[in-house]
Amino acid sequence: MSTITKKELIESVADKINAPRSDVKRIVQAFLDEVINELGRNNRLEFRDFGVFQCRSRAARIAQNPKTLDRVPVPSRRKVLFKAGRLMKERINASPVEASPNPSPMPGK
Repeated sequence: MSTITKKELIESVADKINAPRSDVKRIVQAFLDEVINELGRNNRLEFRDFGVFQCRSRAARIAQNPKTLDRVPVPSRRKVLFKAGRLMKERINASPVEASPNPSPMPGK
């Protein structure tokens, strides 16, 4: 398994649609910023066949430091959940792709 960075993703998309990397970078960043803004407004984001992003709240609680056994209050928090959509599940669970000697999807890397 390899890690794909935002830069590599932008390069891949730019190559696929034959667009300048700077334009694709602005579009991808604007999309990510909008996803963060909508989740910050506690909105649910649903992308058909891809998946759903939503925030959930965790209640405040009292935890315990295992080393000192002191009780510590933990404030309530919101966390982002992602649930994969139908198409993503199908592609992820499809037969495994042949392992290649170069796991990076970018040519020349």
